[in-house]
Amino acid sequence: MSLVVFEKTSLSLGGKSIIDDLSLRIGNGERVGLVGPNGSGKSTLLRLIAGEQQPDGGVVRVMRGARVGYLAQDVRDETGIGLLAFVLASVPGRIDLEDEIAHAEQELQGATEASEDEHEALLDLAGHLADLHERLAHHEALYSEHEAQTILAGLGFRVTDYERDMGEFSGGWRMRAVLASLLFQRPDLLLLDEPTNHLDMPSVAWLSGFLARYARAFILISHDREFLNEQIKRVVSFEVEGVRTYPGDYDHYLKQRAEERVLLENRAKNVERERAHLEQFIDRFRYKASKAAQVQSRVKLLEKMEQVEVLGERAQLRFRFPTTERTGRQVLETEGLCKSYGDHEVLHDVNLLLERGDRVALIGENGAGKTTLLRALAGEIELTSGSFTFGHKTKIGYYAQHHAEALDPTQTVYESVYARCPEGGQQRVRSVLGALLFSDGDIDKKVGVLSGGERARVALAQLLVDPGNVLLMDEPTNHLDLDSSERLAEALSTFDGTLLFVSHNRGFIRRLGTKIWSVADGGVETYPGSLDDYLHALGKRDSKGDPEPNRQTLPPAKRAETEKPPPPKRGTRAEEKARKRAAAEARQNRRGGGAGPLRSRISKLEARIAELEAKQKEQTDALSDPAVYEDAQTRDKLSRDLAWTARELEQSTGEWMEAQEQLEAL
Repeated sequence: MSLVVFEKTSLSLGGKSIIDDLSLRIGNGERVGLVGPNGSGKSTLLRLIAGEQQPDGGVVRVMRGARVGYLAQDVRDETGIGLLAFVLASVPGRIDLEDEIAHAEQELQGATEASEDEHEALLDLAGHLADLHERLAHHEALYSEHEAQTILAGLGFRVTDYERDMGEFSGGWRMRAVLASLLFQRPDLLLLDEPTNHLDMPSVAWLSGFLARYARAFILISHDREFLNEQIKRVVSFEVEGVRTYPGDYDHYLKQRAEERVLLENRAKNVERERAHLEQFIDRFRYKASKAAQVQSRVKLLEKMEQVEVLGERAQLRFRFPTTERTGRQVLETEGLCKSYGDHEVLHDVNLLLERGDRVALIGENGAGKTTLLRALAGEIELTSGSFTFGHKTKIGYYAQHHAEALDPTQTVYESVYARCPEGGQQRVRSVLGALLFSDGDIDKKVGVLSGGERARVALAQLLVDPGNVLLMDEPTNHLDLDSSERLAEALSTFDGTLLFVSHNRGFIRRLGTKIWSVADGGVETYPGSLDDYLHALGKRDSKGDPEPNRQTLPPAKRAETEKPPPPKRGTRAEEKARKRAAAEARQNRRGGGAGPLRSRISKLEARIAELEAKQKEQTDALSDPAVYEDAQTRDKLSRDLAWTARELEQSTGEWMEAQEQLEAL
């Protein structure tokens, strides 16, 4: 049975065809993933189903009586109603039923002195009221307050939030409330447009489990590859050649698409080869009378030959971060960092060390302090107490969600990016914008007319023109489509600086994170290794029973009593260096200069590293020239050379670090 049917549906927006002659069916209980680049029409398709957009041609039919729930990326403001009441009232018919009961109770209260005839009417009114209460009880059995509270808790709300007015919540938390109301309603078809955008990792995990058990149909748009793969059984894809459908999850779709491309390209080559043979025969024997019949036969064959259309290639983000200046080994150190908002302490006595080349993922519940920590390090907010120090030759690049929202709507795309780094030159700005899929016509558009995804790309371009060698990034994949998110992860994986980022996208964290900083209850716990290592460590700790008390349930005074005493305080950095230097000199005197060969090797490695870094910069600059991409052979050679240089540089750097550690050990 089809819940939704598109019949030869067409729609254009702003002169651009979004869908053309689309025929598509969504069946009862189907789990559909909607994929395609930003601006291709994914959200528009959901609005057509929800009835918020009307097609130019054809029809969109929703099965009679089917309930549709739509989570848009932008939710409207709600005020004058508490959170829990908002979720309970979202079920269709509940408010009308409660209004009927209130009206019937008023009528019954007014009929206190009745004649015999009026007494009979009073009995009828009382029976009607009893029937209404029975219907409400049945309604509450289907949609209980306990279930609403369970959903709210799964999405990260606390019990103290239930009575808060909806107008008090931020946009991200209002989106969670709307999502909670839709899950509570259990519609026949859920339309979810980037539901994980404002969720933290625990809430994403909870939502994943909820949808896995959801027996009704849903259509999902998400930039989180793992989340898509966990949920969907069918892909509807916006391709260059139109809307296509594929069975299976997202990874299976990519595999099918690649196989389809190879088959079509091979068929096209075979057809072209056969066409060339026929044309060659016709040209050779066209004027030979004895071959006239054969020539005519081949002419007819040529006219009947199929035209094989190969799959079109979508434009993709293609960029690399430029080579950066090498920093000292210690990039960042924080000491006793604290931040409070009024009486609420977000961060308490945070001591962290970030080293060159680290790629650290900041994870934790929303409101735990991840963004606060990044903003403090970026200099956007002042600390309550404590301090932090960036190391030698560090240059900070900061990407935040609110940067995209704070762009000047009156500026053009080009002006917004050029203003960030005018010394980079016009060509550098145009090159970066081109790599982020802004055409020559797009760069003159006003920022105010851009979509959320396009604004995110403008903010990313502002970072790319002058990135620095230490990147602080807050949810960089929000508002990017799935393919763009993966291209960003690919580019960051080749970044030669240091990265500290916040993300709820598990695939993104797995691709990049080499360390985990878990933010909770004002503190930050550090875990060496990947996200899977961190989750494994948590699993082992939980299976043994955490010997430490739950820090979230203890006041600061009790927490101090239960925690281990801090290690002895070190001296200042200058005192520590002097102590180490004196110890090293004493060891050197005892050993009679045995570290000489190591120092010689370190000097040679440093010279080699400097040579490779210069070569890498030269190759990167060459690849940033758009003219290079006009010659595939030159482009491929430069790419291979750059990859070889990067491998050599990584190997030499590793050898240098090993030699330094050996020298320190001596």
